[in-house]
Amino acid sequence: MLYSTSSYVAAVRYSGDSSYYFARQLKFTLGGLVVMFVFSFIPYSFWRYTAPYAYLFAILMILATIPFGTAANGATRWLIVSGVSIQPAEIAKVAIITFTACLIENLGRRVNTFWGFIGPIGAAGFVAVLIWKITDNLSSAIIVGAIVMGMLYVACPHHKRFIVIFGGAAATALLWVYNTVRMAGQSNMGFRESRILAWLYPQEYASGRAYQTIQALYAIGSGGIFGKGLGNSLQKLGHVPELQNDMIFSIICEELGLFGAISILLMYVLLIWRFMVIASNADDLYGAMLVVGVMTHIAVQVVLNIAVVTNSIPNTGVTLPFISYGGSSVMILLAEIGIVLSVAKGSGKRFSFKS
Repeated sequence: MLYSTSSYVAAVRYSGDSSYYFARQLKFTLGGLVVMFVFSFIPYSFWRYTAPYAYLFAILMILATIPFGTAANGATRWLIVSGVSIQPAEIAKVAIITFTACLIENLGRRVNTFWGFIGPIGAAGFVAVLIWKITDNLSSAIIVGAIVMGMLYVACPHHKRFIVIFGGAAATALLWVYNTVRMAGQSNMGFRESRILAWLYPQEYASGRAYQTIQALYAIGSGGIFGKGLGNSLQKLGHVPELQNDMIFSIICEELGLFGAISILLMYVLLIWRFMVIASNADDLYGAMLVVGVMTHIAVQVVLNIAVVTNSIPNTGVTLPFISYGGSSVMILLAEIGIVLSVAKGSGKRFSFKS
């Protein structure tokens, strides 16, 4: 699907090399599979010892974007290391999973207390704020917050506090939307407010902020039940900007139709189900929390991406896991799968620095 989606744009941008994006993604995917294979043989208890260092490393990587970051599309979110573009926010997601799992295990029953509950939220919230303010990546900040909330939801049986948190978040979002609509047209509006207006009134912003979304909806609507056939998309011929990244699901719908879209969703559902089975049968709480963190990460990212493509929420710039173009993203995701495979093997108790 990546090759079919990106071949025309790649040929135009890179002197006829239609396989440019496909070839680069293939290299990263193969590298990610190697990492996944290696991680699957590392006892997952290893990450318990490295979690604090991973957390600090993620913070330093985010801070490093201030003097050394590379800007693209108006935001400085990447670091170039040996010619490879790395997004510190992706590294931070893995660090938050391992560190939060460690905190929850150490807290034990105290995670049900107020301060025990606030501790993991504060640790993840600090990283989320850094991602938001330094790299201007609100979507990744939201995903980091969602990861820790998903892990706490499984670890903490007192679910009333989650109703309060999610209710407060929903009320804040609605207030933000209401205030944006009320201030529509004023010169001091930011780009996020513009995205909200484009989400609510896409036809009025068809030539601007809502152009990408409208073209994606055209692609989805024209696919029908079984699609136009692999490689036969019309919207990929320069109509949908950066379609190999955030909007690849729209081309899947156009070429493979509703059948292809449902097939993709069923594969994600199967993956999430397997995560649940592995977490339920993990040797200990730490292993279970690692799997829940990875499960939440992937599930939230899938939901956000498809919601954006279908204009159910404002555009957030979230990629579709394992399918969208992005080297650091696919390698990090495959590394997370390697950790899950290690938990599935029940290898948590076979590692210790003391031995």
